[in-house]
Amino acid sequence: MLTDIFAYRYLNFPIWQTFSEIDQRLLNQLFGVVKEVIPYYDSNGNPIELNKEKWKNLHNTLSRELGVDELSSRYYSFTKKNHLGQSVPVNGFFGWDYACEKFIKSNFSSELNDPDRFVKERLSFIELAMRIRYEELGAANASLPQSISEMKIRDATSRSSMWKVDSRADRLIALNQTLNDTYAAQVEEVNERFRRAKAPLTLHNGFIQISADGVIEKNIAKPFWSIVSDPLWRNVDIDIKEALDRRDSNHKDPALFAAKALESAIKIVSDQKGWTLGNEKGAANYIDNLVSKHNGRYIDPWEAEILKDYFRKVRNTLGHGPGSEPMPILSIPQTDWAIETAMSWIRTLVRRL
Repeated sequence: MLTDIFAYRYLNFPIWQTFSEIDQRLLNQLFGVVKEVIPYYDSNGNPIELNKEKWKNLHNTLSRELGVDELSSRYYSFTKKNHLGQSVPVNGFFGWDYACEKFIKSNFSSELNDPDRFVKERLSFIELAMRIRYEELGAANASLPQSISEMKIRDATSRSSMWKVDSRADRLIALNQTLNDTYAAQVEEVNERFRRAKAPLTLHNGFIQISADGVIEKNIAKPFWSIVSDPLWRNVDIDIKEALDRRDSNHKDPALFAAKALESAIKIVSDQKGWTLGNEKGAANYIDNLVSKHNGRYIDPWEAEILKDYFRKVRNTLGHGPGSEPMPILSIPQTDWAIETAMSWIRTLVRRL
């Protein structure tokens, strides 16, 4: 099974020309975050079986994508003296966390390693680990309403409901919030570590991506990723990530995927509001649903015109064959504008729900 990893997505996007102490420090710090996100041992020093399996899967997944048998050798063998002074063999296997840690903290050699590949492969491990936790929380958040309903039924029939104590439903909500807040703080630490190491990267919704503009990251990207983390906006999230990956890797038509993400957001808003009739033929018809006076003008007419013009000039230009005319290509600044504009529009449309 193929897995999307950072090292492959940005294979043709050079970031590191050299490997320094700062880079080694960054990898060590990020591995420390991972150990908090997916702890391998409990408070008594015993492996947590569920998390042990996660580390095994992390190790095996990345090994497969990198085309190696192991990230680092787990087998050990040596001899030691017993109580009789005799040499006896000792062998076994290190834990999965040990193999992963040895890989992350392995020594860099300028003669054997390419610095860009070396860092990216290790950041791929960090990304996969953070993505596991992101997806776990996503599943927990999606099932929360049903779980709360079940807890409320139990609370209503419980004798403890007669006393002034927090209900099971309240405790479940509080626990869920704590888990989400903890992960958000861990993601923020990862991004702060990137900033301090001057690595032009950010982690959002389980993926590490290029972030070269701090102002755009703070005012557009960060609030955007927070909004689309809800499962309702999954397709929007996927297409914007594809747009960014294509832009950063210099692949074809990144702006087209930004337009797809924006169109999905418009359709979802129309569906959520109950305005979709089923006879819409494209983005323009869904925009009409949002601007309709009968529907209360979710957006104003001037906004509708700007949105329609975006699809005419960006999506339609890139999405249709040019015939004998020159192939339409957006410049790098135009591509940045198209993606950032889509993200900004999506953010404001979602916030109005």
